[in-house]
Amino acid sequence: MSRDATSLIGLTSTIPVEIVLAAGLTPVDLNNLFITSEIPEDLVQQAEHEGFPHNLCCWIKGIYSAILHYGVRRIIAVTGGDCSNTVALSEVLGCKDIEVIPFRYPWARSHSLLMEEMETLRERLSASWDAVERVRRRLGPIRSKLVEMDELTYRGNVVTGEENHLFLVGSSDFGSDPDSYEKMLDSFLSEAREREPLNQEVRLGFIGVPPIYTDFYRFIETLGARVVFNEVQRQFSMPFGESDIASQYLRYTYPYHVLGRIQDIQEAAQTRTLHGLVHYTQMFCFRQIQDILMRQHLDLPILTLEGDRPGVIDGRTATRLETFIEMVRERISCR
Repeated sequence: MSRDATSLIGLTSTIPVEIVLAAGLTPVDLNNLFITSEIPEDLVQQAEHEGFPHNLCCWIKGIYSAILHYGVRRIIAVTGGDCSNTVALSEVLGCKDIEVIPFRYPWARSHSLLMEEMETLRERLSASWDAVERVRRRLGPIRSKLVEMDELTYRGNVVTGEENHLFLVGSSDFGSDPDSYEKMLDSFLSEAREREPLNQEVRLGFIGVPPIYTDFYRFIETLGARVVFNEVQRQFSMPFGESDIASQYLRYTYPYHVLGRIQDIQEAAQTRTLHGLVHYTQMFCFRQIQDILMRQHLDLPILTLEGDRPGVIDGRTATRLETFIEMVRERISCR
């Protein structure tokens, strides 16, 4: 990782990245750093060797080892509104002389409480509000281009589920370099606009945290289906067009009550003509419990998958996906 270590700051989850960039720092999403590594399984095993339990989320273990492996010396840890294990992870990292800066999304979707948290972060990083606003305006056109990319996925049908996933999940830190990220996005959009439409019959929504499987989207498409809605990844891109930073991060559904996420999914099901949903949950994650409410409130067939370690889809999961997609295809033909 050829980045200036003095300006690098790791993010355990999506935070107001505008503040980080306004401070002249280089954000790096630690989840992306871990899962795009050439050795993600080795990173998980390293954490387990150091005492992290086997019955703990592999994202936490991978983040821990990625921080040490890549020499990240300072992180922003999201201690409210994300993984409940981040607090303990931060304590372990603090004892290894990693600077930990906490950021907490408020339990209530409160403008004033969120502003307090952002003000604390702004002061800690020595960024001015004027600089934050300049960065917010700079990122606006990139976020708009991501909206176009998303529309080319479900309306134009020329973008694959994996391409959609990669660009949206990358918007949490804009690849640590918004200018380079935008150039890559521009090039992709120019090429995608000229494509012939894809013809998969089954249109799926992917809800839940991004998958730890490395071949999930490609496997889906071998079965004649395509993901045209990546729920949480789309939220990372902040496609809302709000006029101020606090309102933007209040619209971000992931840290708040799950019913806000469900409303977003319901709207997507209509606008994107979804035929079914794959609810991905990470093993040992508290968000598995939210599957109860997803099933109560969403009127579409749902397949719940539980992932554990990084790598390709296992045989059991592959069989369940095949069966689910065939069932959805039969429902479509019966309409």
